[in-house]
Order: sequence, then structure tokens, then C-alpha cells
Amino acid sequence: MKWLLGLALGLVLLVAVALFGLWRWASSDDFRQRAQQQASQALGVTVQLGGIDIAVWPLPSVAVQDVRVQTRPALTLERVEARPVWSSLLAGQPALDALVVRNAVLPQQGLVALATRLQKQDPSGGAKPAADAAGPMLPRRIVLDHVTWVDAKSQRLTVDAEVAFESEPLPRSLRVDVVAGRFAGAKARLQREAEAWQLRADIGGGTISGPLRLQSQRSGAWRLSGELATNGVEVSALTAPSRTLTGKLEARTTLQADFRDPAALADALRSQTRFTVRNAVLQGVDLAQAVRTLGVSRSGQTALDTLTGQVATQGRVVQLTNLVANSGLLSATGHVTLAADRSLNGRVNAQLTAGPLGSVAGVPLQVAGTLDQPSVTPAGVSLPGASAASQLGEKVEKGLRGLFGR
Repeated sequence: MKWLLGLALGLVLLVAVALFGLWRWASSDDFRQRAQQQASQALGVTVQLGGIDIAVWPLPSVAVQDVRVQTRPALTLERVEARPVWSSLLAGQPALDALVVRNAVLPQQGLVALATRLQKQDPSGGAKPAADAAGPMLPRRIVLDHVTWVDAKSQRLTVDAEVAFESEPLPRSLRVDVVAGRFAGAKARLQREAEAWQLRADIGGGTISGPLRLQSQRSGAWRLSGELATNGVEVSALTAPSRTLTGKLEARTTLQADFRDPAALADALRSQTRFTVRNAVLQGVDLAQAVRTLGVSRSGQTALDTLTGQVATQGRVVQLTNLVANSGLLSATGHVTLAADRSLNGRVNAQLTAGPLGSVAGVPLQVAGTLDQPSVTPAGVSLPGASAASQLGEKVEKGLRGLFGR
């Protein structure tokens, strides 16, 4: 027993010395520079590492501090921590329990630049032989702590999130809390069930919920489909920071996308929505004033009791059709297209039901401008008497010229 205890103690001391040596080496500048060089070669862009830490207790982990990927703009990550499963280490088949990313700033343009470089290094598009069809090893969990996404317009969105894979290629659950930026306060939960993922999002004082399904196709592509119900959501919470339209939204949406590359999902997504906005206010346009004066409206607002219609999306292009707007003073119908560059193009047929002009039937208004700065212009319509008013103005102008000898 003494020999066995001595042997066990010796092994423990040997392991402790080895771990201490590994910790000292991992903390050395030589190890950091080697890791920097290998990361730079793998990504095809310069990578800077502030430091590397190895911990054994209470959980084994390897952490990289102050990571900077020198894309334009740069990707910065304060800490990236990988936590392996203890039992997998003992079995000699390391597996990740969790990957934790803290205080990162990830600009969209930088990620696109990095993806382009990786594509150039691997022109095959990442295709793998059949023997490696399982793909890369995924951690059981991915945790994001204050990770900020910066889009192409420099709009920031900071989230806390956790994705659970549980040794499966597709997530079993997802939790996202928006802590700052465009949709601050919004929360989303996705839970995998027998045939679909159930989504519930809390945003703008209401909810968006329904099933989402992801199915593989014979061609090797994927199909995403779903049916979502929107109840009591403030419209401007979905279009932030734009507040062109406010009001409470009720909607039913069906969506579908066929894609191979997840990066192409946004362009492949198609959706159909029937909606009603109650107590709607259209900011930046006064439809009633445009009808009264037959002039251009680029300011003011239009209050509506209800706004109903259909929305069809194809990628980043949005078409609003069968629009019907009603208030005590105004009724209008029409259609509008929102292009990928946020420009507006459409026509609205407006009618005043009361006022100094009485009922004005079917005044067509051309919709233009952008989502943030919309405008409406009368389309080829003039009020009765407008010609006489123009002739009177010309006579007054000639009289003034004769009076002053000009």
C-alpha cells in the first residue's frame, strides 16, 4: 500500500508539474507569438493576441485575451474562452463543453472581408470529402456576453445570448437578450420540439410567436419555412431607428427560403403578411394637406384609425399592396414599394370626407423619397378654378411691371 500510495502521489506531482510548466509556457511571449502566427496563417489576415491563459480549477479552460483581427474595420474580442469536457480529456478525445465570447465588437464589413479572404484560400467553398462529412466539431454551448454587431450603416446592436447544441449539428435552444442598440429591451427564445422550433420574441410591448422548420432537400440545399403571429407590437420598434410609422401591429406571416449557404439566407427569404395597424400615425407626410392644396408634402403627420394591407418581401425588397387607410377625415388606398436602398415608389388614391372643399374624390398622390424622409406629390391633378387663378396672377404681375417701368 505504501508503494502504491507513493506511486500515486508521484503521478499527481508529475501531472501538477507538467500543468504548471504548460501554464508558464502558455503565458510566455514565445507561445503567444506562435499562436498569433498560426492564427494569421489560418485566417489570411493579421491577428494580434494580448495574452493566453490556461486554467485547471474549478473547470479546465483555455482563454485568449484582447484579440484583434486586422480586417477593415477590425474585429475586436476582449476574451474568448474554450472549456473542454473533463471526461473527454481523460478519454483522449477532447470535446468542447462551451465557447464563451465576451465584450466583442464585430463590424459587418469586417466579417464580410474576413469571409472573402477565407473563400480565396478555399475556392472549393469549404466542400469536404465524404469521410469528413460530419463537419467541424461544435461546442455543446456557445455563450455571447455583450457582443456588439455593427451593420453597414454603423448602427450598433449589443446582445447577451446562449445557443445550446448538445452534441447535435443544429441548435436545441437559443436565448437572445438585446441589451443596447437598435432593438434594446427585445428578447427572443427558440426551443426545439418534435417537428419544429418554437419562436417567441418580446418586442415593442407585444409578441411575435410561431413555429419555424428547417428541412434538407434532395438537391443538398435547405428550406426554411414558418408561420408567425404578431400581436400588439409597436411598429416603430421593428423599424428602429426609423419612426416613419407608429401604432399597434397585428399580423399573420408565412415565410420560406431555399438556400445552400447560410450567408445567402437574407437574400433568399420570401414572406407574405396580412396586417392591421391600429391608431397609426404616418410621420413626415400630411396626406390631408396634400389633397387640400394639391401640393407636395414632406412634413407633418397623418393620423389614422386603422391601416390595413398586405406585405410581400423578396430578399431586401418590400412591396405593400391593398393598402386601406381610414380616419374621421381621410380615406386612402394604394400600393408602395420599398427598395433595398430604402427608397420609396408608389401611388396612393386619397379622398377627404369632410372639410372646406367638401368631398374630393380620388386624388392620386405619387409616393417618393426614402423610408426616413417620405414625400407625396399630386399626380396630374388640378383643382377647379386653378387655371383662372393662374391667369389672374399673370395679370397682376404685368400691372406691377408697368407701374415700376420694368
